[in-house]
Amino acid sequence: MIVVAGEALIDLVPQAAGPGAALDPRLGGGPYNTAVALGRLGSPVAFCSRVSTDAFGEALLDGLRAAGVDVSAVQRGDEPTTLAVASIGADGSAGYSFYVEGTADRLFTAPDALPAGTRAVSFGTCSLALEPGASAYEELMRAAAAQGVFTTLDPNIRSGLIPDADAYRARFKSWLSSTALLKLSEEDAQWLGGTPQEWLSQGPAAVVVTRGGDGLTVFTQDGRAYSVPGEPVDVVDTIGAGDTVNAALLHALRHHGALSPTAVASLGGDAWDRMLRFAARAAAITCSRAGAESPYAAEVGAP
Repeated sequence: MIVVAGEALIDLVPQAAGPGAALDPRLGGGPYNTAVALGRLGSPVAFCSRVSTDAFGEALLDGLRAAGVDVSAVQRGDEPTTLAVASIGADGSAGYSFYVEGTADRLFTAPDALPAGTRAVSFGTCSLALEPGASAYEELMRAAAAQGVFTTLDPNIRSGLIPDADAYRARFKSWLSSTALLKLSEEDAQWLGGTPQEWLSQGPAAVVVTRGGDGLTVFTQDGRAYSVPGEPVDVVDTIGAGDTVNAALLHALRHHGALSPTAVASLGGDAWDRMLRFAARAAAITCSRAGAESPYAAEVGAP
């Protein structure tokens, strides 16, 4: 079982270019998208979060169930659902503004235990930036790592939600000792101000950096780096592309029996090439569709 921990929200996506365009509500949130993508790829997956009892919250749970995601670890609250208003650039890139005050996912509390059979837990995005939930997710991350569970982290920086950048950067570094696999974008890396080599020295078995349409690179503990190009695609938007990469990497690591830091450290160039190409292929399919519509296993093939 792979558990994805973090926020579920509603993306309000413009239906046309220009100001005043109607906004189409889409199910979203980085961790939510990752869980759905894992379910569609066929990995056993559970979602761990706090979701509103409002109409948006019910729709979010329905989306998880439709993808085969176990929702038994989802907490519920009558606070409203977080909203993210997306803006789409000419190249399909997405920016966001958030409505997060008093929303359900911010009130997440760390569970006493993870679902039975949990082998990996994925963390990231807004859930690690917004208190008081951020501290609860951090507590869960550290507890899972201490129990030997494989942990992954995608900071997926949303700078508008981070009031103290230096404090967040310091906190990010403190998570690395509890992180087995770090995945982040070039933009995240630039904002955080570190290097893959620096982060590897603080804990992760591997660091994967996404480079948009230019592909992905993994940096490993033995000082090697392996890169693959992006898959050519007509981009509609990039919403959910990074989340699809998260899911594809976890799915591929599970497929190769590598959900442990030791196993990841032993992977060679051929294995990384297959997994990175699989992730690039899956992300390209997501980019070819409006919103975070990740592919199903039959569309992307084997990792």
